[in-house]
Amino acid sequence: MNTTGTIDHPLTHDPKKQAPMKPSTTEPAGSAIEDFTTTGATDSRQNRTREMQLIQEALARAHMHDRLDEAERERRAVRLAAARRMQRRAERASLRARRALAMAVMQ
Repeated sequence: MNTTGTIDHPLTHDPKKQAPMKPSTTEPAGSAIEDFTTTGATDSRQNRTREMQLIQEALARAHMHDRLDEAERERRAVRLAAARRMQRRAERASLRARRALAMAVMQ
């Protein structure tokens, strides 16, 4: 049995061992791009792989940058909330001291 394979299930995944594409009879001649050499295909595939890895690294770097910025914003918000709490506490203590002074002066 000699099965050639299909587009979805090729006989082999190595492009060098796959049969070259035959020109279509339904398309006019010259409508498709010219054939390119196998070494060009290998080089472009390797570049694409390297570019894809760099894209993943860039995405990871951007994600970490966003997470660090988010953490810094969260820390700033926590510090601001603590500062506001301390300011309200200081204002209440100031009011108590004023009242105590006013009560002492009145007596």
